[in-house]
Amino acid sequence: MRLLMLGGTEFVGRAVVEAAVARGWEVTVFHRGRHQAPPGVESLLGDRAAPDGLAALAGGGGRWDVVVDTWAGDPVAVRDAARLLAGRAGRYVYVSSRSVYAWPWAPGLDEDGPLVAGSPDATGVGYAEAKRGGELAALDAFGEERVLLGRAGLIVGPWENVGRLPWWLRRIARGGPVLAPGPRDLPLQYIDVRDLAGWLLDAAQAARSGPYNLVSPPGHTTTGELLDACVRVTGSDAELCWTEPGPILAAGIEPWSGLPIWAPPGELHDALHRAGVSRALAAGLRCRPVAETVADTWAWLRTTGGAPGTERSPLGITPEQEAAALGR
Repeated sequence: MRLLMLGGTEFVGRAVVEAAVARGWEVTVFHRGRHQAPPGVESLLGDRAAPDGLAALAGGGGRWDVVVDTWAGDPVAVRDAARLLAGRAGRYVYVSSRSVYAWPWAPGLDEDGPLVAGSPDATGVGYAEAKRGGELAALDAFGEERVLLGRAGLIVGPWENVGRLPWWLRRIARGGPVLAPGPRDLPLQYIDVRDLAGWLLDAAQAARSGPYNLVSPPGHTTTGELLDACVRVTGSDAELCWTEPGPILAAGIEPWSGLPIWAPPGELHDALHRAGVSRALAAGLRCRPVAETVADTWAWLRTTGGAPGTERSPLGITPEQEAAALGR
């Protein structure tokens, strides 16, 4: 198989590239050159947001079995790349997001749920509209039978450049009393980036098309299991102080961003951690244990310090917020 990865030096793109190389695929990585591409690939340089930024692709004349695209900005970049490649590639795999579903997301929401408005020609739109516009751009250029839409949920694992699981690992590694948001047995739903990458390549090779919610089954792990795994792998003296949502919210701590991954029981939790994933499971999605994801992410952080996957936005709480929520 010949793969063209648009991106490929950070997080999801990097995981796809490494998985394809491990399978013996011929891989071309089109990227901006800000980070070094994984070994064993051909690199083409260009900036999709710049004028004539696709020149390296336009002039090369290459042909590929599969294109994988993770673009999350203005959908015009997906539109232009897909149009350029429609006659030179077999399938287009677009890594989208569950954010394309119109709010509120009911528990068990599957691929038939209502969608936000989007346009492949849009600029300056929000994340959900940009991802939906990217989906439409790929479909317009390649057609429904040649487009696979991976609507990912929460993604964690090595090379994470959002910083959710790394924040918890670093905080717990510092030790001492740690604000642990309850309930302890609150179910969580996420996908390890390597399981996401492997499924996308399997599905592309099997000529699958259409949308798939890509996240673990609801209840794949719990908040308690996740944080206990962080304590074990870091070897710290951290004391997990389990606290009900009331005092946490009263301290002004935002779910999801203040305490990454966590959302209190209710509408937000149901939306983020109770997606319908039966279609992906029937198509072979398998998710590794949380202990493996946590251990491998910690090993990556210790080896690299998190580089080059620079975290994109500030996450977490201050020591003062933590102390207030703990009543200390």
